[in-house]
Amino acid sequence: MYHRPIMVNEVLSGLSIDPNGVYVDATLGGGGHSEAVAQLLENGKLISIDQDQDAINEAKKRLDKYGNVIIVKDNFENLDKVLKNLNIEKVNGILMDIGVSSHQLDEGDRGFSYNLDAPLDMRMNKEAEISAWNIVNEYSEEALEKIILDFGEERWGKRIAAFIVEARISNHINTTFELSEVIKKAIPKQVRMGMKHPAKKVFQAIRIEVNRELEVLDIALDKALNALLPGGRLAVLTFHSLEDRIVKERFRHWQSDCICPPTSPICQCDKEKEAIIVNRKPITASDEELETNPRAASAKLRIIERC
Repeated sequence: MYHRPIMVNEVLSGLSIDPNGVYVDATLGGGGHSEAVAQLLENGKLISIDQDQDAINEAKKRLDKYGNVIIVKDNFENLDKVLKNLNIEKVNGILMDIGVSSHQLDEGDRGFSYNLDAPLDMRMNKEAEISAWNIVNEYSEEALEKIILDFGEERWGKRIAAFIVEARISNHINTTFELSEVIKKAIPKQVRMGMKHPAKKVFQAIRIEVNRELEVLDIALDKALNALLPGGRLAVLTFHSLEDRIVKERFRHWQSDCICPPTSPICQCDKEKEAIIVNRKPITASDEELETNPRAASAKLRIIERC
């Protein structure tokens, strides 16, 4: 099943595709964005990166017909190494579609979804050592609380962490439904009634920890800017406030030509403007897209151009 890429027209417009340019889809996923870019290339080239072999296998089905696409299995935090191995110094544009893909959510055995009963896993790279099971069953109560509060922004994080630790004393928590039940018990019934799903924020938090998502994004952003040609563009799609905050702050830093404290009478930092923000406010999905693809509701697209 092919999943619709989110805001595909806005992404293509934001990247300002040169038919003869070199582009990177740093997060291949289902391959929808990659295919859209590949269709616009003539003598250009597209490098598509993903750490999930299952995602690569599925994406190849829709990309094999394009002779201008190179698929690389890796984490996009290694963007610099990927390009070096391909003897590519600079590129015209880079897309990062951050977070879990629709394909991963819909795969019943991956453990990403609280709506499907599956082993606690959540690894985007199946070869990674740490899974959701390790976090839920082995992390200390304090570590669990911090993850749920910081990455899930769940106000009941302290209570949920305590309930998880209590529940795992008698038996390991092995499945997504088992974890969901513990979370439901931890959140008062009157509060749960107003929630879409009580486990949503906790699952997000654990997934972020398993895959080091915010750390990887932080590393990859700087590498992406360094890989761009002058005039090259970086487009980043985020799906929750933590990701968007990192991107927004990094973009502002790159555009700034001074980072001295406001109290400093003269500039002493010697910082130069590295990039120009293309869209001051994040681009969001149109009403028309939301009608057919509700997963686009939380998406925000930010674009920046290398000086």
